[in-house]
Amino acid sequence: MPLHLTKVAYGCDSIEYLQDRLALKAAHQPAFLTTRYMPKRHEEVAGGSLFWIIKHQLIGRSPILGFGEAEGGRVAIYLEPKLVLVQARPKRAHQGWRYLEGKDAPTDLGEAGAGIAELPPGLVGELAGLGLI
Repeated sequence: MPLHLTKVAYGCDSIEYLQDRLALKAAHQPAFLTTRYMPKRHEEVAGGSLFWIIKHQLIGRSPILGFGEAEGGRVAIYLEPKLVLVQARPKRAHQGWRYLEGKDAPTDLGEAGAGIAELPPGLVGELAGLGLI
């Protein structure tokens, strides 16, 4: 099982906004985010995903394409510019990224999650807390 990363979607208050942000980044260049240090376990992360946290919930993931160099000696984490919705799960916010073992990763919603992006984030959190999504 691949290893994954988790990261707070800083400045994003909804799933729709995160989707728009990923699409905008991909329109001008490959979608990526930067970090100061290369993850020590970056080889294990190959084939994994970056799981996004919005309002203390893991809500979706973007497949990781690879790692590279960015401006100022930083490291770029290249992402597929799509957001795959997952079964929402409570997750405390943190700075930077954290590892997530494959066995602990939430499952994709697939077709069942088609309308969730239109719901208010607070409602998504409530439904996830009740185990309904």
